[in-house]
Amino acid sequence: MSSYIPTREEAFQLLTRYNQNDALVKHALAVEGVMRYFARQRGEDEEKWGIIGLVHDLDYEKYPDEHCRKTEEILEENGWPREYIRAVISHGWGICTDVEPQTELEKILYAIDELTGLVVASALVRPSKSVMDLKAKSVKKKWKEKRFAAGVDRSIIEKGAKMLGMEVTDLITNTIMGMREVAEEIGLK
Repeated sequence: MSSYIPTREEAFQLLTRYNQNDALVKHALAVEGVMRYFARQRGEDEEKWGIIGLVHDLDYEKYPDEHCRKTEEILEENGWPREYIRAVISHGWGICTDVEPQTELEKILYAIDELTGLVVASALVRPSKSVMDLKAKSVKKKWKEKRFAAGVDRSIIEKGAKMLGMEVTDLITNTIMGMREVAEEIGLK
């Protein structure tokens, strides 16, 4: 059992080694911000939650057809703790892995991954192009328009919220709050 714990710096270097696409890096930073926010809300390890959020789509740019499986390989090669690897690959449950989210961390990652995309899209159609003045009700309004951010699988968000015992509106509000903390880095200030 490895006692190695990756630093945020090491996680970011790994992310950018495998991802040059600006949108994918910004998505990783958004998910990291939301994971850190949720960790603080729950009195959990913010660094660990953030790092897992940061690398969750590590393989997506270079190996989209092997999503999650390739990340597992890369993280194992780099000596990452099994708990981190499991958490990362659980976000692909029912899509590209059969690893069901079980911990609070895993369930939140599963629930907010797609949701950050919907929040970004909702922010970009606002006059401010910002998450700073975005409210959950605006996201909920866009939610109903199936052609809006059509790539976002709303059923995953709903399933994630249910796993967490949260209302979708509360999940959206918390996701927005987490993204506000990294608004500058993700270009939505």
